[in-house]
Amino acid sequence: MITPALSRTTAISRRQFIYYSALAASATALTGYARPQPRPVSPNEKLNIGVVGCGGKGSSDLRFCAGENIVALCDVSDSATARARESFPNAKVYTDYRQMLEKEKSLDAVDIATPDHMHAAIAATAIKLGKHVYCQKPLTHDVYEARMLRDLAREYKVATQMGNQGSASDGLRRAVEVVQAGLIGSVRQAHVWTNRPIWPQGLDRPPGSDPIPAGLDWDLWLGTAPSRPFKATWPDAPASGERRRQRGVYQPFAWRGWQDFGTGALGDMACHTVNWPFRALSLGYPTEIEASSSGMNKEMYPKSSQIRFEFPAREGQPPVTLQWYDGGNRPSKEVTADIVALQDEVSGSGCLLVGDKGQMYSGDDGDQDLRFFVKLKDEKELRRGLDHDAVKAIAETLPRNAFQGSPDQRQHLEWIAACKGGKPGYSNFDIAAYLTEIILLGCVALRAGKKLEWDGPKMRAKNAPEAEHFVKRHYRKGWSL
Repeated sequence: MITPALSRTTAISRRQFIYYSALAASATALTGYARPQPRPVSPNEKLNIGVVGCGGKGSSDLRFCAGENIVALCDVSDSATARARESFPNAKVYTDYRQMLEKEKSLDAVDIATPDHMHAAIAATAIKLGKHVYCQKPLTHDVYEARMLRDLAREYKVATQMGNQGSASDGLRRAVEVVQAGLIGSVRQAHVWTNRPIWPQGLDRPPGSDPIPAGLDWDLWLGTAPSRPFKATWPDAPASGERRRQRGVYQPFAWRGWQDFGTGALGDMACHTVNWPFRALSLGYPTEIEASSSGMNKEMYPKSSQIRFEFPAREGQPPVTLQWYDGGNRPSKEVTADIVALQDEVSGSGCLLVGDKGQMYSGDDGDQDLRFFVKLKDEKELRRGLDHDAVKAIAETLPRNAFQGSPDQRQHLEWIAACKGGKPGYSNFDIAAYLTEIILLGCVALRAGKKLEWDGPKMRAKNAPEAEHFVKRHYRKGWSL
């Protein structure tokens, strides 16, 4: 027989149990233990993939994912999805990625190939739903977004990869091994240059507006960026005789030069060309960034720029100065003398590492299989790295990509394998977000117009609080991460 006291105690315990159970459920939601998880997929199964951005780079991404189930195609341009649907007639078509992610419950993974300003919003939404993500470079438009995506990918345990395709090449991994083996000694200088921009930059916004093309959702294209009228061509653009990408104001390629949408020459190419020194030298956060240019305005990146990054000593390595050059700028003749002796000219793009025992050079963009050359102190000229006896003696320490095809295809296949429980991709967000974060500091320095004394862990310029807006922008009303 239960005594009244015991009965009362039992009743209170039940109420407490119900209360604390509800509290625990709420806490579970807040702390993420009940958050969406990726669907377990075996290596013998096919992923269900949705692609956001079907034109341009998105069209090649689709080809490299074609061995899986392409279940959804999303693009703000009807013509882009129409072309893609010719190859994937069973895929559902969407204009708004948010609707795609809401309705396509079976999606395992999302491939993102949109203008830079939309990368983070799309990727973050997908990750929070437990979807694996492949995102084109640069990973994000802002420094803050890169840090946030890195943390989200860790939290939700999704497989990720950034589209700097050269990461899949044996050449890049071999070049990293050679530097880390100490063949050219301690590296104190790194010079990286590009033939970009190959689109208009350094201009003011043209006045007026043009009719929005049929089938283009301009408001969705703007997305997180401030509203502005659509403009198809520059006022003084010739009607013919010039490539379309040179005539267009925002599309199909010229958005890269606009601060609201792209990240300029640096954002376009540095995730490729700085990839090698970033990995080989374990660069970490710079402490100082200083930019000079042909002239900045509030709309576009400049026609040309040079940016200096100062990295402190780390892990037994000395400080490193990394110099970036674009818009026709190149390292000095003294620095490039051996390159000119090798090939009679300085390559349009390239990377040169200068150590106290020698130097290494690659004239590639870094988005394909990296070819490198070596010259040691007692040698007269640069020699092809893979033929150099000292290089041959260096052991392989990095895993190689096991897949066949171009670096772009191999990188996608590496990501797909990671989605099915394999090893993380070589350019997963842990490394890619770090690289992107550092590169985008050059954009911050250009826009701030002053040397930045940088606190990497806190993501702030100690001497320039006014740069905060360029580190973390404000999204247009109705958009958020």
